[in-house]
Amino acid sequence: MSMGPMATGIAAGRLPAEEIAANFGDLHPPMAPHEAAVAADRCYFCHDAPCVTACPTAIDIPMFIRQIQTGRPEAAARTIFEQNILGGMCARVCPTETLCEEACVREAAEGKPVEIGRLQRHATDRLMAEGGHPFTRAAPTGKRVAVVGAGPAGLACAHRLAMLGHEAVIFEARAKPGGLNEFGIAAYKTPDGFAAAEVEWLLRIGGIELRCGQRLGDGLSLEALRAEYDAVFLSIGLGGVNALDAAGADLEGVRDAIDFIAELRQAEDLAALPVGRDVVVIGGGMTAVDAAVQSKLLGAQTVTIAYRRSREEMGASRYEQDLATSKGVRLMCNLQPAALHGEGAVAEIELEATATQNGVLMATGETVRLPADQVFRAIGQTLAGAPEALAREGGKIAVSGPGRTSLPGVWAGGDCAAGGQDLTVTAVAEGRDAAMDIHASLGALPRGSAD
Repeated sequence: MSMGPMATGIAAGRLPAEEIAANFGDLHPPMAPHEAAVAADRCYFCHDAPCVTACPTAIDIPMFIRQIQTGRPEAAARTIFEQNILGGMCARVCPTETLCEEACVREAAEGKPVEIGRLQRHATDRLMAEGGHPFTRAAPTGKRVAVVGAGPAGLACAHRLAMLGHEAVIFEARAKPGGLNEFGIAAYKTPDGFAAAEVEWLLRIGGIELRCGQRLGDGLSLEALRAEYDAVFLSIGLGGVNALDAAGADLEGVRDAIDFIAELRQAEDLAALPVGRDVVVIGGGMTAVDAAVQSKLLGAQTVTIAYRRSREEMGASRYEQDLATSKGVRLMCNLQPAALHGEGAVAEIELEATATQNGVLMATGETVRLPADQVFRAIGQTLAGAPEALAREGGKIAVSGPGRTSLPGVWAGGDCAAGGQDLTVTAVAEGRDAAMDIHASLGALPRGSAD
């Protein structure tokens, strides 16, 4: 439910515009060349590097750090982009602290890993700033592939298909591409319109047509795409949101966190964006942290994340949890919503304590009330808009191998596909690998040619 006039505690301009602008500055400023050189010198350049194994896209991390060390950041960027064409965004948003950097030998020996994420950004930013594209297309194959969804998986798939000489047509439901990179990630992680700039840069490979305002199931059918194109890749994300099962969930001032983040990301003036005085976010994942931190940065007086399980079980990494607390967000665990109270608009939230007994989460009956004029739901998303003909697994599209669905000629990847982690870097790997499998399955003959 969107914010409306009854939600009187929700207001814009809680902080001066200049303070809000400072709050939403770059979370991790880019490295200067000297700083990057010093950071690169800390790498042991392991032969059997555990950081590479920990990277979902298998970037040759020792190689690109060596290239930075020897003064060749552009070559380092190419090494990164060969495996992860969205390496610039992943350098900003990837949870490196639980992936490559956690596996770093320096982390195990000293408790301080090589700053792989920041070094990756140093290299990719350098090459992208030059404006060129590091790859060229192969000879045209005559094959055309439909890619549904312009999020990380779809973009990675389309780019790799284009590199291999195929034509890719991306159908995107929203008015602009980028998926969660554009609409679902905290603004302070990707300021200055980087997500849109990265898409524009990616499309320079050529051979990719982008059609926005095209939603599967709304004038666009999988059957028609299968008939017109040589292959179809689905990267439609998760369009639904789990409902909040508590009395008062329909009160004004209660809304989905993902919608709030999208509104914030597209706002031209953050100072004009309304936020509550007392904000409560229900959930424990990255979306919950992003919504909570940004509420605080907009000037909310109190911001609380309420999560039904323990802190150790939160989906957000410990780094993200600590970031939230450093910004003044309160984490309250083993609490689940029992009811929301208010006359028309939410004014309080009643939370019930939980405990795990014999592996089962149980409500204890003990409750606490918090003032709340704005409540965000961040309790998970669900698959929406996928054709019924596709087999499901765990509420998502079932896939085997590199994204093959139950329908011949149809692949899927990203958040809509079963398995894997809901991360940008994982989506990129799935889109890239599906493209390679599509390429192998197509052969060289155009559609309609004799075998």
